[in-house]
Amino acid sequence: MLNTDDTIAALATAPGEAGLAVVRVSGPRALPVADAVFRGRAPLAAAATHTLHHGWAVEPGSERLDEVVAAVFRAPHSYTREDVVEVSCHGGRIAAARVLAALRRAGARAAGPGEFTLRAFLNGRLDLAQAEAVADVVRAETQAAHALALGQLAGGLSRAVASLGARLEDALAEVEARVDFAEDVGGVETPPHVVAAIAGAARDMEGLLAGAAWARAVREGVRAVIVGRPNVGKSSLFNALLGEERAIVSDEPGTTRDRVSEAVELAGVRVTLSDTAGLREGAGAVEAIGVARAREALESAPLAIWVVDASAPLDAADRWIAARLAGRRAVVALNKRDLPAVTGEVEVRAVLPGDAAVAACVGVSAARGEGLGALRDALVAALGGAAGAGGVARGDLAAAVSNPRHAEAMTRALEALGRAAAAARGGEPGELVALELREALGALGEITGRTVGEDLLERIFARFCVGK
Repeated sequence: MLNTDDTIAALATAPGEAGLAVVRVSGPRALPVADAVFRGRAPLAAAATHTLHHGWAVEPGSERLDEVVAAVFRAPHSYTREDVVEVSCHGGRIAAARVLAALRRAGARAAGPGEFTLRAFLNGRLDLAQAEAVADVVRAETQAAHALALGQLAGGLSRAVASLGARLEDALAEVEARVDFAEDVGGVETPPHVVAAIAGAARDMEGLLAGAAWARAVREGVRAVIVGRPNVGKSSLFNALLGEERAIVSDEPGTTRDRVSEAVELAGVRVTLSDTAGLREGAGAVEAIGVARAREALESAPLAIWVVDASAPLDAADRWIAARLAGRRAVVALNKRDLPAVTGEVEVRAVLPGDAAVAACVGVSAARGEGLGALRDALVAALGGAAGAGGVARGDLAAAVSNPRHAEAMTRALEALGRAAAAARGGEPGELVALELREALGALGEITGRTVGEDLLERIFARFCVGK
């Protein structure tokens, strides 16, 4: 059960050597608990909100633990909307641990993962989408991911969802009024302007979901596996995209025996590239292990870069790889374009399965560094972004649907609107239209936390770090 009646404490900064560490205390007894450990000019219980106090952290009735500064935030003007004290001590393994242990002995319990942010949500300071954005801010690994998370923390997505919800509530109210007062209004059919309102909300949801794949790539990063038969230039292309000699390059087939991975940033997306062993039959025992791992990587990676030797005809290994691209996103790099061309886009697309989502076939020369810009643009396009200029695509990321949980809930809301619109256009009773509108509103409410169960909250906040 969720409990916000007690007082919690945790280290709010990363453990290890640092100039400072911050230990956070929140709850109804935050001030007396902190006072049991803090020694300064005056008790913290007498301090005004948003004030700093220099002193010492002590073991109750015993020795000094560390020189500290205590920050006081009184409810409701704090991160959790509870009384909060943040004790800044010296960084390192010992000082913060001793201060935290003393606070726990004084009456605070250890906070669980994300419990401070959970309390901020339960106390109405943040909605659920904003609360989840807190974790995204902490985990962001690119400037675009950080900007995306900050926009959602500021309420960009929440405002878009609230606007959609308000429009659907208006439509639902009118439909239900016509059901309740059918004799007065001349029937229970849904009027055309309400049908139009439902359709308009559905279009706006489709617009938000259209950028979901790209926004998720910005938020989470993407794994991209480089595959091809031996000696097509996979390792050379891997090194060229990284801008450094990370993988061994040799004319001898089978040089790459295992996956080599490194991250690059493409238009704000952290892309983890994996160079793999050349896919071929008849490899030796050690090389065969690398080939098996390359096949496994191809099957599991969200994005594949198929490297083809454009100076040679396609062979059986190429056709095997092409078949494995069925149903997945891919970009084809036609390498060695500095040599006379034998294989081009026409030949490649002729062996690809019909459901392969190949964004582009790009001519490159990994050895000379030619065509890399076009290849990067093709990778961005395959991820759902707009090619060119290397900038963040898909418009305003502040209202983007980047969290898979949000996308799934909005998709269910959109499906319910489709059913509502079909029922309305078909002259079905208003009760059926109202039922679907309530279904859509319930799904939207899951995004911001208006309609969410305790079990889901526990799953969401269990993924947070302790102290946030």
